[in-house]
Amino acid sequence: MSQSRPLNRRHFLKGTTAAATVGFFTGTGPTSRAQSSPNERPVFATIGLRNQGWTITSKSTKFADFAAFADVDANVLEATQKKLKDRTGKAAVGYSDYRKVLERDDIDAVMIATPDHWHTKVSVEAMLAGKDVYCEKPLTLTIDEGKLIEKVVKKTGRVCQVGTMQRTENRQRFLQAIALIRDGRIGDIRKVTCGIGGATASPVIPTVEVPKGLDWNAWLGPAPKVPYRALPEMRTGYGGGVPLYTNCHYAWRNWYEYSGGQMNDWGAHHVDIATWALGATDTGPSKVTPVSYSLPIEYENGNPKVSDQYNSPTKFEIRVDMPGDIPLVITSQGDNGILFEGTKGRFFVNRGKIVGKPVEDLANNPLPEDAVEDVYGGPVSENHTANFIAAMESRELPISDVWSHNRMLETCHLANIAIRLGRELKWDPTKREVIGDAEANSFLGRESRNGFEIDM
Repeated sequence: MSQSRPLNRRHFLKGTTAAATVGFFTGTGPTSRAQSSPNERPVFATIGLRNQGWTITSKSTKFADFAAFADVDANVLEATQKKLKDRTGKAAVGYSDYRKVLERDDIDAVMIATPDHWHTKVSVEAMLAGKDVYCEKPLTLTIDEGKLIEKVVKKTGRVCQVGTMQRTENRQRFLQAIALIRDGRIGDIRKVTCGIGGATASPVIPTVEVPKGLDWNAWLGPAPKVPYRALPEMRTGYGGGVPLYTNCHYAWRNWYEYSGGQMNDWGAHHVDIATWALGATDTGPSKVTPVSYSLPIEYENGNPKVSDQYNSPTKFEIRVDMPGDIPLVITSQGDNGILFEGTKGRFFVNRGKIVGKPVEDLANNPLPEDAVEDVYGGPVSENHTANFIAAMESRELPISDVWSHNRMLETCHLANIAIRLGRELKWDPTKREVIGDAEANSFLGRESRNGFEIDM
């Protein structure tokens, strides 16, 4: 089990195709503008602009120029174009069809912040079009999609960074947490608990007219064709200004057709750090057990029996057997964050704090000066995009690479499958399949809707 970022990066370079490797260093194959001219800013495009799409774009204007945007909602597209012009003084061409972005030779990389069910299709097609990719988490909707993305990264030699920015940002609290563990400050790990929060159920959501400017068929894309649903009450706060109860907009996170509920939303962040801390990013769990859970609607054979209400779990406690027989608990209860417990102590970390006696002891017994950099594999980047651009230039793995992300995300996907089927799953991390359970294995992939298959 590798814990060294440089080792993983060398493995990546050795694993790419010969043609792609030649291109890295001689200019005869795929290159990036950032690599070929260090003094020239790379040219980016963002696909999927609402909420997180603008967040990662605005954080990246310091390092890159944005030449194009794509979104299936004309209102969001126009508003984001205006935001960019106001922020940078430069304009980005807007497209309703992301494929127009991929056709442009001047785009070095794309940032993808579509709903989850679009992530794999756009990422794969972007890499095949010669673009490096920064894709929001979770990278995939299914485990098989992760395997496909790994193949395409190897085939094309493109850099693919996942937006699990806790590996870089948040004042490096999560990096410090891993450094504490590696320095033996809590002894041997005995248990890790990831609190990722619960979700709410919904009332019955009626079919209504599609909002003006939204291409609903394109928004659904690879997912099954269903009517647009919404209630009049509006969401407030982050992601506000859209219906609170809907099968679109911000609430798509509550539907298995488009996401994986809290397990794929916050789980993709905290389970990632927990897996990294356990040194298990090259392997996976041996067993996933749904200790308790609550689904908002009835299920049959792993599938929801109704289509007019949220269908992802509202409450849950999942026990995951990790390497070394260390239990990883994923729960909807308690504070959002990660509790590490060892033979010598315990501490808690989230985006706002890192607390516990091992942390207090740092005042008199600090970590080695380079401990955090050793976790990161070098100097910690200014933000997650800066790390992505550094990887574009070096052609090394970024800090959030597809292999470690997929291994972690398999735990989240398996937890959802275990909840849907209501039973324990035994997992073979080498074959990457459920042992002795054909029905569970049928949930490792999905069929894309006709006309929205991945263009290979």
